[in-house]
Amino acid sequence: MKPYNLLGPTLIGAIAAEITAAQEAGSRAIVLRSGLRHFSAGADVALFGSRIEQGGRSQAAIGGVDFLKLLELLPIPIVASVHGVCLGGGFELALACDYIVAASSAKIGSVEVALGLHPLLGGIQRQVQRAGAMRAKEISMLGRRYDAATLERWGLVNLVVADDTLLDATFTIAEELAHGPTVAHAATKRRHAARQALQVTLHTGSRPLELLEVFCGQTIKPERAGLVTEFLGHRIPLCLRPLPHRGLHFDQFPPDQA
Repeated sequence: MKPYNLLGPTLIGAIAAEITAAQEAGSRAIVLRSGLRHFSAGADVALFGSRIEQGGRSQAAIGGVDFLKLLELLPIPIVASVHGVCLGGGFELALACDYIVAASSAKIGSVEVALGLHPLLGGIQRQVQRAGAMRAKEISMLGRRYDAATLERWGLVNLVVADDTLLDATFTIAEELAHGPTVAHAATKRRHAARQALQVTLHTGSRPLELLEVFCGQTIKPERAGLVTEFLGHRIPLCLRPLPHRGLHFDQFPPDQA
């Protein structure tokens, strides 16, 4: 089996550019899907050697962590349409989207343990949010390939459909999101990012101000720190907008023409 859509600077850069263009065009929903046999077989391990030689540094315009953060903070709903295999970094890519529709025959999992690694782009944290710590450890430590129905039961996949209805089901969800209150959708994504920062704070003891900068890509001014510390009172900072990032099939739902 030849792996497809290996995540590396070329693919990540292309998706990031398309997402930026979609936002500038006023799109109201985005579908991320593959036109090949598989959604994504994970990271391009052939690039690992050069990264080691460079001391872990990358020459890519946008790194993997920042790329997934871009998806999570984009004020537009993103629907992942998964078929074939969705493994490793491919699973992390799907988890960074807002809604996952999977074909019943899809095989999904975090298989990094086969390389002596763990999910490197925040996959463990996203799994914990959706399925709890027990399942997240199982998925990452055993490195198994799960059927889509199992991950739907665990809360990691939103909807599983027959293979021949995947595209229709995906576009139905995307159209429903596109016709919804997009400003409210954007606020929901910001609040989720803020809640994610709070959860990491509680588990690690890190300062909320630092975590907001990590999760939201924005340097928070000291005078706003008081607002940030009101997380426990459920007050959310009003300025959570990502800084501009340097610079699959990609479908976007344009703004209403009426």
